[in-house]
Amino acid sequence: MGQGRSSLPTRLCNYMKLLFLSLAFVSLSLAQSFEGAVSAGISQIRNSDIGSGYTLDNGFRLALRMNLNTKKYLGYELGYAYNRTHLGSSGFGTTQSSSGMAIHQGFGAVLLHATGVESRIRPFVAGGIGFSNFVPPGQTAQYGQGETKFALNYGGGVKVKLFGPWQLRFDIRQFNTGMPFGLKSGRFLQNEISAGIGYTL
Repeated sequence: MGQGRSSLPTRLCNYMKLLFLSLAFVSLSLAQSFEGAVSAGISQIRNSDIGSGYTLDNGFRLALRMNLNTKKYLGYELGYAYNRTHLGSSGFGTTQSSSGMAIHQGFGAVLLHATGVESRIRPFVAGGIGFSNFVPPGQTAQYGQGETKFALNYGGGVKVKLFGPWQLRFDIRQFNTGMPFGLKSGRFLQNEISAGIGYTL
């Protein structure tokens, strides 16, 4: 497996932290609605064969999201997700061994809501860009290892107000990247099915 681009994931994560802080500051200073959410769910790999006898399986996903609602129906989102999967090597169609590995994702998206910010139930569609950092067993993103791919994300979900500033959130997204590690051409498709709890400022 390739080493990838050194320190790129680390730099991108630092940039996203700055953007998160900027969003929070802008929302407070301009009286715009700011939302933070923590989600957990399923990472579903649509095409597990990544070439040369290697596969990736389904796993779990943890995500942090921050949204800035600038208009009644329009919002912007930044997020980070940790996905757990297993890299398997197969022979004659049978998996012989597998080791746990991570997919780190940073993403941004535009959200178009079907109802206004005052509504209790807010369905939305989303689309945007970001990156996926595939980190094979024995490597770590902390030292800039793994392989980083440009990613598109699209899908939708719904936000449901509970009480006070608290809300539930449900997301179904797809992350579309190039195949990792250069073993096979084509697109790598990963689905997110998640639920979370959010807080609105």
